Amino acid sequence: MVEETKIFLLFPKILVSTFKKMENRIDRKFFDLKKKNKKALACFVTSCDPSLELSEKIINSLPNYGADIIEVGIPFSDPMADGPTIQRSSLRAINSKSSISKTFKIIKNFRKKDKITPIILMGYFNPIFQFGLNKFFSQGKLVGIDGIIIVDLPPEEDNLIKEQTQDNNIYNIRLIAPTTSKERIKRISDSSRGFLYYVSVMGITGTKKPSINSVKKSVISIKKLSSLPVLVGFGIDSNEQIKKLNNFSDGCVVGSAIIKIIENAVQKELNHQKVLENIKNFLKKLKKNDNL
Repeated sequence: MVEETKIFLLFPKILVSTFKKMENRIDRKFFDLKKKNKKALACFVTSCDPSLELSEKIINSLPNYGADIIEVGIPFSDPMADGPTIQRSSLRAINSKSSISKTFKIIKNFRKKDKITPIILMGYFNPIFQFGLNKFFSQGKLVGIDGIIIVDLPPEEDNLIKEQTQDNNIYNIRLIAPTTSKERIKRISDSSRGFLYYVSVMGITGTKKPSINSVKKSVISIKKLSSLPVLVGFGIDSNEQIKKLNNFSDGCVVGSAIIKIIENAVQKELNHQKVLENIKNFLKKLKKNDNL
């Protein structure tokens, strides 16, 4: 104890600086994973798909099933970056009377039991703008949001949300595409916090499989330009893919594959317990890897 006190007295600025960097759950998660020599598994689901009740059960269960980070999609009627699977999930959510307020309610309830797992909202600017920027970010902080991905808000328009994200300690996480130039990657990195999301294939989500060699080349290039962790997403649905991608990335994002399980359950009219069981079994297969 005496030695620890001496260290703190000798290096207070270093310790305070480290503490400040760990204010957000996203930073703490990557710190903990690195200590354990593990990679992140981020799981995406659409809020209120197919209903608020089942959506809440799925989100609450994901950490127990192996998710290190949870991405929650905000349903939108015109999801231009999403493939057919996630588009249909948004439609189901909209039909179930989804809203940002209901999404916040789900996350508020989640935080009553889980104060560790980072939650990131992913969506489009229009619904957030219509809700009210100040209201969105202040309420987001209160319920326990850690990050935001706004797919149609380029770095050039950062000023629209910069103050709100900084004031509420909600990290602005950005997408990087295979065609993004080095200059733009540097600019994106400088305006991002938490991690960078590398889109492994061109086009919309869940429609193509990534080329491992091509992704590897891109991720290595990104890591030379940025100190932020890099997660790889789009088209990932197998343990074999994840094993290969985790050799050079900091983790993977799985979305459409989980949404397909939910969609299949809706079509077959499965009960909630069976849906949860199917998601659990799928994620268990993905996690068959020593460094996950």
